[in-house]
Amino acid sequence: MHATQAPEPPTADITHPSQLPAVDKILLHPSLQPLREAYGLDACTRAVRDVLGSLRQQLLGGEEAPAAGLQADPASIVQAAGLRLQRIFAPRLRTVFNLTGTVLHTNLGRALLPQAAVDAVVQAMTSPANLEYDLEDGGRGDRDDLVEALICELTGAEAATIVNNNAAAVLLVLSTLAAAGERREVVVSRGELVEIGGAFRIPDVMTRAGARLVEVGTTNRTHERDYSEAVTDCTAALMKVHCSNYAITGFTKAVSDAQVARIAHDKGLPLIVDLGSGTLIDLREWGLPYEVTVRETIESGADLVTFSGDKLLGGPQAGIIVGKKALIARIKKNPLKRALRVGKITLAALEPTLRLYLHPEKLAEQLTTLRLFTRPQADMQAQALQLQPVLQQALGPAFVVEPAPMTSQIGSGALPVESLPSFGLRIHPASGRQAGRQLAQLEARLRALPRPVIARLRDDALWLDLRCLEAAMQHAFSEQLSLLGK
Repeated sequence: MHATQAPEPPTADITHPSQLPAVDKILLHPSLQPLREAYGLDACTRAVRDVLGSLRQQLLGGEEAPAAGLQADPASIVQAAGLRLQRIFAPRLRTVFNLTGTVLHTNLGRALLPQAAVDAVVQAMTSPANLEYDLEDGGRGDRDDLVEALICELTGAEAATIVNNNAAAVLLVLSTLAAAGERREVVVSRGELVEIGGAFRIPDVMTRAGARLVEVGTTNRTHERDYSEAVTDCTAALMKVHCSNYAITGFTKAVSDAQVARIAHDKGLPLIVDLGSGTLIDLREWGLPYEVTVRETIESGADLVTFSGDKLLGGPQAGIIVGKKALIARIKKNPLKRALRVGKITLAALEPTLRLYLHPEKLAEQLTTLRLFTRPQADMQAQALQLQPVLQQALGPAFVVEPAPMTSQIGSGALPVESLPSFGLRIHPASGRQAGRQLAQLEARLRALPRPVIARLRDDALWLDLRCLEAAMQHAFSEQLSLLGK
């Protein structure tokens, strides 16, 4: 026969901190043992002390019963400690479903890496690699050498170097060319003084880099003479900035890269072009809006070009600087280069992503970003028809779920005014009463799922754009939707 453990006697009302159970008693409680196995003794001890500390403060405040649903018996204390441990150990970076309609969503991590890049990253994370080791002569190497030749082949540039994002690339270029001596002025059109997310503003970056901004032209019109007349003995460079997150239309005039390059070279100055979300291919080949390529910018006469790795290029976050060999050499000698350089994970992801461009026939299949851009609307419509009854059943009669055409956005900071025909699910309350509140609550419920669903509230409806929900993810997505009804 097995002896049965006697149930714990009911806990008397606790009115003073001295009556609270000791930490050691809670740590020996049977219900805490699974927590010790999962989180370790040290973490459990801290969690129990935190719970007891909260109870103690409440009792010292004159409360007869602990607030916030906490009880003073050991089982309740263990339960509260378990909730604290779950919050502490829960990952903060979580996988979500991006149904916003924005493919390159800045807040959701921008470009999804192609499988070749994912495999390379795993290999680099788990094995030593020749990051700065020259396998031919056995000496120290330059980490930029891992991708420089490939970048130059794809862009037509003489040389290249890599930093951690495009903002860093702009900062490093300006710091190298215009931060010392008499020549510190950089001439930029007033219509190109952009501000992007995260408070990245061209004038502020110039100030931090030690350069002096010289604005020319007006917000909507800049002429060649504006650049020519602004050049003085203090001018270090002329600069063109791609308007990545807005567009000026109507009565406008801009000077082309080639024209500004000619002016700069006539004055013995370099032209810097910040492309931001620079692309390596002519997107029109896949039926997408035109965006000037890095190669075209180099061919127009730009001496240095900066662009991102994780936007239209479709790779990891990185800032890529390409251009004249002599200028790249100066940039690499700048002490800031070491502070802004990338690690092996970025380079491991960037190299296979770039190699995909060598096989353009398969690019739309293998490069995730381009594959999402070019998804046929009919495929998304078929998905919507399959998912509509699943979501309708989960939400019940309070909401109406209907397949609907919609438009996707290429990306925040990448072709911002261009849209793609898409398809998805439109949700609106069955009753018009408190519709806004009902939709906000539903949007919050979607975000609270184990794998959060990020949708878009607009025009008195909640829109689930299916462009970024590829077939391989559809089953997992359906499982998440079923949780809404529980």
